[in-house]
Amino acid sequence: MATRAPFLNQRYGGYYHRDVPSPDEELTSVGPGTPCGEYLRRFWHPIIESEALTDLPKRVKVLGEELVVFRNGSGDVGVLELHCSHRGTSLEYGQIESTGIRCCYHGWLFGVDGAVLDTPGEPEDSTFKDRLCHGAYPVTEYKGLVFAYMGPPESQPDFPMYDIFNPAPGYCLSKPAREYWPCNWLQVKDNCMDPAHTAFLHTIEFGHGFTEAFKEFGQLDFMESPIGMIYVHTRRIGEHVWVRITDFIAPTIHQIAINTEEATAEHPPTLPWVIFWLVPADDTESFAFKLRFYPGDEPVVSGIGFAMDESRPYPERQRVPGDYEAQTSQRKIAVHGLEHLGDTDRGIIALRRMLRRNIRAVADGGSPMIVPKSVDGPVPTYASNTVVQVPVAATPEEDKRIMKETGRKVAQGMLDGVLPRSSSLS
Repeated sequence: MATRAPFLNQRYGGYYHRDVPSPDEELTSVGPGTPCGEYLRRFWHPIIESEALTDLPKRVKVLGEELVVFRNGSGDVGVLELHCSHRGTSLEYGQIESTGIRCCYHGWLFGVDGAVLDTPGEPEDSTFKDRLCHGAYPVTEYKGLVFAYMGPPESQPDFPMYDIFNPAPGYCLSKPAREYWPCNWLQVKDNCMDPAHTAFLHTIEFGHGFTEAFKEFGQLDFMESPIGMIYVHTRRIGEHVWVRITDFIAPTIHQIAINTEEATAEHPPTLPWVIFWLVPADDTESFAFKLRFYPGDEPVVSGIGFAMDESRPYPERQRVPGDYEAQTSQRKIAVHGLEHLGDTDRGIIALRRMLRRNIRAVADGGSPMIVPKSVDGPVPTYASNTVVQVPVAATPEEDKRIMKETGRKVAQGMLDGVLPRSSSLS
């Protein structure tokens, strides 16, 4: 099948445009041994909420692998291959004990590190359990989430401690809210470098909920950062310029700045509004954990606004679609060979190019080119709103140039660490 559909320039010419090209497997296939899957396995991923681990094990699918997650009686978390090493029974039916999880079928006991601790029925002098291990992955718990590292043990990176994990005094990070996305991970993540969609899709979605400042389209710019890339959306509001920055943090995170900025007074960069941490379950399903910033000291599970699921009636979803409808309706796996990308898609083109570069670096036997590291303190992130007083230029063309220069100057100041965030969200 062709990798690119023909450029159709004939009206009523659907007959010549029927064949659907194959998906871009280099960017969309996440299973073991695939180029993208091996790239994604070089990072820590959240796989379940800590609160979900009770007295029963949980079955999850991550990067095409079936896993069981449990907390043993001593409080340690295990992330193990789902099927028992003995005869393949699912450990979702296992019995949790103080040291591990015991298979319900023949009683084999596995520790959180994959050690085989007991093999009932084997001879007393058997060394079988001392020579065999069950598949297991390293675990870190943080901010109400269980993270797993599923890559080569010798390539395990430090767990990245992002600056936004511990916001400024007076602000709190919510407990994680989970979302299910019945589509490939990349079309969800493409959205984070697509600021143009906000001017149309979210006007339908939220109607008059946005400020007049947000409805101004403005100027777009895209820059790579030490942790991934950013977009810089700069708008003119009277004598002020509003610079809104959104982060893409390799490989599957993005941060969004709040969209209710009035932009009527100068202020330094703010905290982001929400962290969106996406995890591919397999090639056609994904799930996300969202954490929101808000004033206060006590974490709560906090809604993130519009329903990102199919809970609304279908006619309502047709009349008032949101990100969920726009992204999941691109097919289970969006077909890049059917796209016709334009100038406003520069961020998506750059994001895919950066991902491909990193995927190929791993495929060639190296390491990802971008791995956030906690070396000298927290890892800086950049999503924010900044408002700068800048007089309107003499001509529209000159003002566009000044707006873009202002946006790039603010972004570069944040990248260089000379423009710190304030403790406010707006």
